[in-house]
Amino acid sequence: MSTELHIQDTPGGLPTVVQLLPNSLVLAVSFTRLFLKPPIAKCAKRTRVVNKNFKHPRNSMDIVPMLMGNCLLLFLWCLLDKSFVSPLHSSSQSRMGKEQHRNLMAHRKHGMMGVHRVKRGWVWNQFFVLEEYMGSDPQYVGKLHSDLDKGDSMVKYTLSGEGVGSIFTIEPSTGDIHALRSLDREEKPYYALRAQAVDVFTGRPLEPESEFIIKVQDINDNEPKFLEGPYSASVPEMSPIGTRVTQITATDADDPTYGNSARIVYSILHGQPYFSVDPKTGVIRVALPNMDREVKEMYQVAIQAKDMGGQLGGLAGTTTINITLRDVNDNPPRFSKSIFHLRVLESSPVGSSVGRVKAHDLDSGKNAEVEYSIVAGDGSSMFDIYSNKNTQEGTVILKKLLDYEARKAYTFKVEASNTVLDHRFLHLGPFKDTATVKVNVLDVEEPPVFSRLSYSMETYENTPVGIIVGAITAEDLDVGNSPVRYSIEWRKDSENHFDIDPVEGTLSVSEALDRERNAEHNITVVATKVNNPLLSSKVTVTIKVLDVNEFPPELAFIYETFVCENAKVGQVIQIISATDKDMPAAEHRFYFKSPSQTRNRNFTIRDYGNNTAGVATRRGGFRRLEQSMYLVPVVVEDSGYPIQSSTGTVSVRVCTCDTDGSLLSCNAEAVFFPMGLSTGALMAILLCIVILLVMVVLYMGLRKHKKKDTLMSSKEDVRDNVIHYDDEGGGEEDTQAFDMGTLRNPKGIKETAQLQKIRSDDEPDLASACVSKEDSEDIRTYIHHCLLENSTPPYDSLVTYAYEGEGSVAESLSSIESWVLEPKEDYRNLCDWGPRFKTLAGIFKEHDCKAMEKVENEAHAEALKDRLD
Repeated sequence: MSTELHIQDTPGGLPTVVQLLPNSLVLAVSFTRLFLKPPIAKCAKRTRVVNKNFKHPRNSMDIVPMLMGNCLLLFLWCLLDKSFVSPLHSSSQSRMGKEQHRNLMAHRKHGMMGVHRVKRGWVWNQFFVLEEYMGSDPQYVGKLHSDLDKGDSMVKYTLSGEGVGSIFTIEPSTGDIHALRSLDREEKPYYALRAQAVDVFTGRPLEPESEFIIKVQDINDNEPKFLEGPYSASVPEMSPIGTRVTQITATDADDPTYGNSARIVYSILHGQPYFSVDPKTGVIRVALPNMDREVKEMYQVAIQAKDMGGQLGGLAGTTTINITLRDVNDNPPRFSKSIFHLRVLESSPVGSSVGRVKAHDLDSGKNAEVEYSIVAGDGSSMFDIYSNKNTQEGTVILKKLLDYEARKAYTFKVEASNTVLDHRFLHLGPFKDTATVKVNVLDVEEPPVFSRLSYSMETYENTPVGIIVGAITAEDLDVGNSPVRYSIEWRKDSENHFDIDPVEGTLSVSEALDRERNAEHNITVVATKVNNPLLSSKVTVTIKVLDVNEFPPELAFIYETFVCENAKVGQVIQIISATDKDMPAAEHRFYFKSPSQTRNRNFTIRDYGNNTAGVATRRGGFRRLEQSMYLVPVVVEDSGYPIQSSTGTVSVRVCTCDTDGSLLSCNAEAVFFPMGLSTGALMAILLCIVILLVMVVLYMGLRKHKKKDTLMSSKEDVRDNVIHYDDEGGGEEDTQAFDMGTLRNPKGIKETAQLQKIRSDDEPDLASACVSKEDSEDIRTYIHHCLLENSTPPYDSLVTYAYEGEGSVAESLSSIESWVLEPKEDYRNLCDWGPRFKTLAGIFKEHDCKAMEKVENEAHAEALKDRLD
């Protein structure tokens, strides 16, 4: 096999070696990958690939290693081909060629692979294709070649993968790959393809399919872009040089790993000398000191980003940054003038506005906020100033009423200062200013002024008509000092009980007053100037009608209390109070005492001075047997005029108490006291009675539950006295059978008769015949146990059931004593004995139903007969 060497020119004019090596050189290429630097290794990777679009290095420093690598590769190839590869290759080449020829003929003849595996004779590498190719012909990408291809057009090359047919195409006979259209690396940087050499006639693959990559080689076709522009930033005014403002970043879609296509350099186009930009990072900084916002606030800066490291021929993009200077408090407030003249009417109310002053601050926001204050002095007591945060003005307001006749002008100073200070600029001077304010008071003709804001007077009810209650005074404070006339404002919804003297202003009663009807009168007095009747003023006069003491006070309740027999001297047994119909409760003042004409040796009254009093004992040793009830008189006086009083009574009962004063009894011992019985004796008697009752109940219970003797003792065992009958018994229906139990136990008849009597007495109460579930369960268990026993014959265990005890409701089960039983019996409890007695219970139930139906029919017939009669 011949070695094929292609040397082609690159766009830079520098030669590039592209090798087509035989199989014997693959080992040598492998050794070169171990010892050579990356540029030489790249040359080794391009074995059996012809790529006409390989671009020259952009830097001259990359040419020397590439040339050295190519030369060294040629040297190794020559050395290996002539020294030790040639003998081996010459001796075995014919055999290998023949063997490959035979294998190829076998593939073509039989359409299948031979027994021996054919080693791949072609090595893949990356293909490169230039982006944005503008030529009219398809762009040549590279060439595929296999050692099995002898140039006789018997090998066909196939291509599959991304973009095959639409972007890439291959010449089947030659293996040339072309790009059909222009490619953009920014859309897709590479394409993964698969190549295979197959037989032309059979289509069978001659070698395994291999994958390779076609990379789109970048060119500088994208300019840097600012994706977020235009930008806005701010920096404080008066910032020093180098203060960071902001940072901007441009992006380049070109390949940053190849050349300088994506290497961006920043520069400032517009905005100097105020700002600068870092060429590598894009950080914008202050370049000029002492930039004042009050001189210029907004700056527009244009920034350029250029690729190719800023070299000539690079692409560039621009953006705009609007930089605003932020305000700092570097300017003090200043009044526009030194003196402010204000005027105010003397009639202005307190809190009204007198005028406005304003100090201007060139700063903005909080730095421009001004606080106003009045310097302590002449006008600080009459005026105040309010700072308006919105308008930055100071409003002078009135603190007190003005009087033109007393003072006609005021002069004071106002100070304006910043609320927020910046200590960096305090050296510029004090951040405050002062101005003088002169206020002139204007004269106003005013209405008459009353001596008081309101008047309050009092008078007693039933006061005679014409009596003076009080006087109202008003005067004219103006310079003219006009006379004043008085009048009462008439109201339609109220009665006029008072008159006023128009000259003197005295109020007098015109109608009779009644406190119970109206306790307070409100009238309005009008004072008018004689010289100017249009000017008038009003004042409210409140006249309270005082009560004449007509009703005496009384005790608030009917008091009934008690005193203990062991009460001590001076012990308070009851708190009392009083009421009065004359005056409101808030003005009551009552006095309590004992009647002076009688002396009470048992009780006394203590006045507490708060409209309450206490009933206290004057002695001890009260005894109910001597006197059980005391009536204590109480005298109640009021503080009215004239003084009214009344006498009430407090009922006091004598009761028995314990040592701590708690009430024990007042009435229960009345029966026993004459007998001389104390409380302890009474309790002992009651306790004895209770004990006796308990003993009686226990005794009766024991007697009721006492067990009776059994019918037959062990000595009367009748198992050996079996009586034989020659005739057959009548069964359950034989009620006249011989009672053997009566023979053995003569008491049986009496006890059975007594039992029958008890049952006949209890028969109306059918509910009492019910057996408890416990007894029924015991009976069922016992009967079931007896039925399961299969021991000795019956004659060995004869037992007479003449008496089953008081607790069994079932009575005797023997037919011998069935004549003793009454025909009517309660058989409802048979259902509780188990399933073996259900049939028997049903029979008796049916019998009872028939008997009841017969009784009902007879009663119905009897009633019908009575109606017919």
